[in-house]
Amino acid sequence: MSSTDTLREERLQAADALRARWHAFREEQPKVRIRDAAATLGVSEAELVALDCGAGTMRLEPRWEELLHGFGTLGEVTAITRNESVVHEKHGRYEKIEVDPAHALVLGEAIDLRLFPRVWAKAFAVTSRTKDGDRQSFQVFDRSGTAIHKVFAKEGSDVAAFERLRAALAAADQYAAEATEAAAPATPDRPDAEIDVAGFRAAWAALADTHDFFPLLRRFRVGRRQALRLADPEMAWAVQTGGVRRVLEQAAARQVPIMVFVGNPGAIQIHTGPVERIQDVGPWLNVLDPGFNLHLREDHVAGAWVVRKPSVDGIVTSLEVFDTAGEMIVQFFGKRKPGIPEREDWRTLVAETQEKL
Repeated sequence: MSSTDTLREERLQAADALRARWHAFREEQPKVRIRDAAATLGVSEAELVALDCGAGTMRLEPRWEELLHGFGTLGEVTAITRNESVVHEKHGRYEKIEVDPAHALVLGEAIDLRLFPRVWAKAFAVTSRTKDGDRQSFQVFDRSGTAIHKVFAKEGSDVAAFERLRAALAAADQYAAEATEAAAPATPDRPDAEIDVAGFRAAWAALADTHDFFPLLRRFRVGRRQALRLADPEMAWAVQTGGVRRVLEQAAARQVPIMVFVGNPGAIQIHTGPVERIQDVGPWLNVLDPGFNLHLREDHVAGAWVVRKPSVDGIVTSLEVFDTAGEMIVQFFGKRKPGIPEREDWRTLVAETQEKL
């Protein structure tokens, strides 16, 4: 037996053992989500998804441009982007798709995405059995097997288009075992003493476009939350974490349309518009509206900041929310477009619902 055959056999044996553990887990805890199940079992979500390759799941070739343009043929779908603490779900169509090697955009009326395919590593077409019948989806993961972005069929989807895209991108390797890499550790912030704080504050004050904020962080080699700590106190300040709930509740009560950004290293998904139904379910604070669902683990929220950025249209105000590791998990703005000043009702809402620490 060649070394390749030996490795393949070892992979299949490991997959069989994991499948047995996965089936036993589902028998005992059928309602646990696959991401949480993977964490409990000590494996990645992609490894669990791959167990059904050849039996409802198909591994896909990593041809990201073709996959993304294929999403535009599917009709009405549900797009899901999440991180460990927040899940963002939007219903609609993939429209105005633009792809280049560094990033991709989806600029539809409902589904609005900023995508970074260089982070993408694995993709599957999945058929899930539900009480209402089979449900099709496409699921994209990074090298560690962590979910980046998912697209689910819904009523109104073009099921035939799902099948065509699945067949067009089918990989030759359909073994029910998935190799993953350990996630890279987060890069620690440089010591504050090494940062040119005066230069950083001056450059912040000179911003003309909010999109220039990320290049500003790279230019001064400063971390995201570190930047807020070092900012001019009039441009960023910490607030009570309960302000996150108050902003959502007051946006709904006052009918203030907002923007909600949720992301991970490979995707950022944006909702623009009203929020209406705010509801608690266990540890989750939820927006449960017909075209938009947001699920936020309030117990994961370790910090919240009001942030003000200059632009040619005036100051733009956001509420940025961080977890215990210092990672931004969700960001809120008032609804706006370039060329239009920030909404006064959003500024008022933020001012009234936030208390400085």
